[in-house]
Amino acid sequence: MPVVQPLRQDLRTISLVSLVHGTSHFFHLLLPPLFPVFVQEFALSWTELGLLVTVFFVVSGIGQALSGFVVDRVGPRPVLQVALACFCAAALAAASADGHAGLLLAAVLAGLGNAPFHPIDFTILNRRVSASRLAHAYSAHGICGTLGWAAAPLLLVGLAESTGQWRWAYVLVALWAAGLALLVTHQRRALDAPPDAGAGQGSAPLAATPVVGTVELLRHPVLWLSFAFFAFGTATVAAIQSFAGPALGRLYGLPVTSTAAVVTVYMVCSAGGMLIGGWIASRVARVERTIACAGSAAALLLVATGLAFWPTTVAVLAVALAGLGAGISGPSRDLLVKRATPPGATGRVYGLVYSGADVGFAASAPVLGRLLDAGMSGAVFHAAAAALAVAVVLALQVARQASRSRELGAATAC
Repeated sequence: MPVVQPLRQDLRTISLVSLVHGTSHFFHLLLPPLFPVFVQEFALSWTELGLLVTVFFVVSGIGQALSGFVVDRVGPRPVLQVALACFCAAALAAASADGHAGLLLAAVLAGLGNAPFHPIDFTILNRRVSASRLAHAYSAHGICGTLGWAAAPLLLVGLAESTGQWRWAYVLVALWAAGLALLVTHQRRALDAPPDAGAGQGSAPLAATPVVGTVELLRHPVLWLSFAFFAFGTATVAAIQSFAGPALGRLYGLPVTSTAAVVTVYMVCSAGGMLIGGWIASRVARVERTIACAGSAAALLLVATGLAFWPTTVAVLAVALAGLGAGISGPSRDLLVKRATPPGATGRVYGLVYSGADVGFAASAPVLGRLLDAGMSGAVFHAAAAALAVAVVLALQVARQASRSRELGAATAC
């Protein structure tokens, strides 16, 4: 029977994990909000600055795929403390940078710090939180990540302006990472994860063996389907985060301030959708259907926005509703991966699967940028919708393959 932990204990674990997840998303945007400052301060080109983003996601993607193995071996909390130390070092490197090389070092350190967070987070949540509350845990986890994205530009620019010196903004961010590391140490009892109980927490193993070996794990098609699912799903987020603003400006004649606000509204609605999605995922058995319905609706709204056949106000509302749909599917997405994870492989599976998200960010940016350079602003939204549609199909395939694996495992056990 699944173990039900006291509510207070679950809430403490969920809150801590969500807080560190929001911090990891904040560090995704450690450098980009101050790019205009770096252009003036160091006479850098936008190409050089774009390289910093590429380096971050390449380091994070490779590190994420590998870090799951470390998390499974040594446990999530020690790795979390190292990751936070990397964040602190990244912020200090940015604060002391005197050119492109210093910023590049900050990007590498931030990428190393970001790499293990999803294996860490989901290992802790899956092992410590009661199965009946997992969907809500995933919802809180996703919401805080989205809010971390939303907070980074506001806080970094705000701190730079209020202190009168952008370097002090990074010093304060470094202090935040160091303080969070101390909090993690103090609250270690809420984060130390016991050995993976497998099906005891409601997971569905891919095979009948108690613990799946690495070679066997890599042979399962559901792992690579999940990887592709995250890559295409994240490509949609990348399109909205980085390119929806200028695309909306060209299509609807919106000023820069308004287009930036639209992107913020998308992220806020996505966070709200995750709250709704957690409630839905806790009550629906076939979570892939939630992903299909919400994702398909969001894709259709993005297609219509790219066609620019309706008024500006409706377009803004459509983008916001697309964010809501994407958010609703978030907890179901994480629960789907959990159900396809075999015992003893949580860190490895989430590390490999979520590295697909880094691939989606890194690979989509050049394509979407080229579309904008070619004057194809509507195609940015159509590409985002296409990526989301592919992600929906892949989610259905993940569910189908996981079901086949469960049936095979049951037959083998008999």
